[in-house]
Amino acid sequence: MRRLFVAALLLLVAGCSGGENAVPGGGKIDALLAKAPVYSGQVTAGSAVDRIRKRGKLLIGGSQDAPLLSQLDPISGELTGFDAYLGKLLAHYIVGSPRTELLSATSETREPLLANGTVDVIIQTYTITPQRAERVAFAGPYYQSGQSIAVRKGTSGITKPADLAGKTVIVGANTPGVKAVRDAAPTAQIVEFGSDPECLTALKQGRGEAYVQDQAILVADAAKDGELQLVGEPFTEDPYGIGIRHGDAEFTEFVDDWLREIGKSGLWQEVWKQTIGTVVTGDVPSPPAIAS
Repeated sequence: MRRLFVAALLLLVAGCSGGENAVPGGGKIDALLAKAPVYSGQVTAGSAVDRIRKRGKLLIGGSQDAPLLSQLDPISGELTGFDAYLGKLLAHYIVGSPRTELLSATSETREPLLANGTVDVIIQTYTITPQRAERVAFAGPYYQSGQSIAVRKGTSGITKPADLAGKTVIVGANTPGVKAVRDAAPTAQIVEFGSDPECLTALKQGRGEAYVQDQAILVADAAKDGELQLVGEPFTEDPYGIGIRHGDAEFTEFVDDWLREIGKSGLWQEVWKQTIGTVVTGDVPSPPAIAS
């Protein structure tokens, strides 16, 4: 019975697919692809890379409604964002073209999608944890997220966590931001609100000088709200990995090697600048150490 339920669930998820993205969508991805490597080494028969090459496209579990990370552009019909562009670059590395197909995934369906071979990878701000690593293999981390600081655009004097000292800081109630602020700036006055929209409203009303939240949430907020500005880099650790079917050490190592290559060449940094970096101030971060 459970197998039938999972099979039906996967069919439903596949039906919600964002579809194929066979043609690059505009200048940003074209510029990235012009610098992107293509794997030229030997491929093991029957391996994940071999199967993807024969299929001619990379199957990705992810999202199409996460601004600056993986969002469907209603005009071009293409996926844009940090995760989306990395997916296309990985496809280009394996297949020689950025042919991908997105299947919508949720926190409940990510692992079944991998286990059943419905997708090749999950690229969806997938935080690496010891518990998840018992069920999923992770390449990466490919991005270091965590608690970050947002302010009203034009605010001065807050560029790092220590600058929160003595200031009124908005956080979501019962979120990791509460402890993060207390650890970074013990003299800050913390004001808690029940949801992200409430926190944003309070910030814009001047009920606090800064808002601390997970960077992935703040990036999406800033993409929709021009009054919001992110400052500095995340100051707690929340590493995102590329999910791979559990036990596939060969493919995991292959993707790790690709991540190292685009990190050394500067391509990872270019992806960041064209996506997350459009709303986050400060220097371009360094890619996280692979397998850290």
